[in-house]
Amino acid sequence: MRDDQITMESIKSAIVIGSGIGGIATAGLLAKKGYSVSIFEKNEQLGGRVSVFEAEDFRFDMGPSWYLMPDIFEHFFALMGERVEDHLTLKRLDPSYRIFFKDEDKQVDLYSDLDRDRATFEQLEPGSSAKLQTYLQRAEEAYAISKRSFMYKNYDALGDLFTWEAIKNGRRLSVFTNMHDYICRFFKTDKVQKILEYQLVFLGSSPYDTPALYSIMNHIDFKMGVYYPQGGIYEIVKALVNIAKKHGATFQVNAPVERILVEHGQAVGVQLKNGEEIRADIVISNADIHYTDTQLLPSSVRQYTEAYWKSRVLAPSALILYLGIRGRIPSLTHHNLLFSKDWKRNFAEIFDQSQWPTDPSMYVCAPSVTDPTVAPPDTENLFILVPIPSGLEYTQIDLDRETEKVLSTLGKTMNIPELKQRILYKKTFCVKDFAERYHSFQGTALGLAHTLRQTATFRPNNINPKVKNFYYVGGNTNPGIGMPICLISAELVLKRL
Repeated sequence: MRDDQITMESIKSAIVIGSGIGGIATAGLLAKKGYSVSIFEKNEQLGGRVSVFEAEDFRFDMGPSWYLMPDIFEHFFALMGERVEDHLTLKRLDPSYRIFFKDEDKQVDLYSDLDRDRATFEQLEPGSSAKLQTYLQRAEEAYAISKRSFMYKNYDALGDLFTWEAIKNGRRLSVFTNMHDYICRFFKTDKVQKILEYQLVFLGSSPYDTPALYSIMNHIDFKMGVYYPQGGIYEIVKALVNIAKKHGATFQVNAPVERILVEHGQAVGVQLKNGEEIRADIVISNADIHYTDTQLLPSSVRQYTEAYWKSRVLAPSALILYLGIRGRIPSLTHHNLLFSKDWKRNFAEIFDQSQWPTDPSMYVCAPSVTDPTVAPPDTENLFILVPIPSGLEYTQIDLDRETEKVLSTLGKTMNIPELKQRILYKKTFCVKDFAERYHSFQGTALGLAHTLRQTATFRPNNINPKVKNFYYVGGNTNPGIGMPICLISAELVLKRL
């Protein structure tokens, strides 16, 4: 045991800063072990980016909208002695999603059903159906290896990454090939390549910079299905909070932390913005790592330099529109995707040029197609997301212009007649809002992108070697971005103890 580690038996109390999925999950795991756990959330509700709001009788999930990787959820609930089905009513979406192609009167539906999806691929690229089966078999194998050897593991040195199995399977995982080049080995048409690359947006990454290891996302998509918890994604937060409370965890909202108390190189508690100090044996931050390191920790124990943060590749931010629409929209299914025609230029504008995309890709979630409780009768609830650069500077005039552009494009391409005239409710959420509400570094919507240099041992660790009894949890530490992945990050904190 290292001298900066402590035994679980010696811990009596814990504080968690922030109530994202990772923070709530950590609170639940520790409370189940018998610790006195207090979680402090700066905003008016629990959930972090998995927030919700209601307006004009519409209920909008503010952030994540895809329920993927059901096996990871089942594993975490089992750790808590629970079953997913006792807390969530999951509906498998059919189709999983619909793809619209710009300037073409063409759309395709994908079902997470290999027989049906192979037929779709064959129509888009003759001869691709057999290749899809081979490609997905390899993706399934990579997913199994990743779960067994990488996802549920803490990393402290390169040697932790290069295990015998990692070395043995490294070539099969194509770690040093980017996703676009890897996919091009199998498929030649632009449409098929985009269908297999769009999932990387969930990781906040570009297919031209993301390791081909993340072909596992295609297995998750095409083999495991896409689900929706009735009532909305926020039902996941409710379930995790109820389970944590069952074991004694306590939660406070509207309770921003001003600083982490460090004495003799050891975290001993937090000071809230109202001046109150709360002591604990360990402190876990589910807040943004950049914010925690530069604002909450004393300068003497900060882990990263300004140069380090400047060198990071951030996931995109987003322009999000929350819309209540009069009348139903038959052309939409639950999840809908519209791809930029010039894929490479779109990613370059987001990651390299820091400008509003000339020809943006878009995602439209219409949960009211599946769930009548999120919208009044004869209306539609729309969540529209356009990936844009983190740190993008803009004025209200810019925001209004881009919003108008989005609405015009969707009305035309997704066959939504008189979309703008049918709007009953509209709210925008953009870069500055991510920074203000979530203390998100440069207003990124997700955190650090999953590039090779920001994966596994190269991602910020969940410990700070300068501060004992202090831990990180959430999307910016291992294993990375996404609700199920943040559940794993909570388990990794437990393993640290």
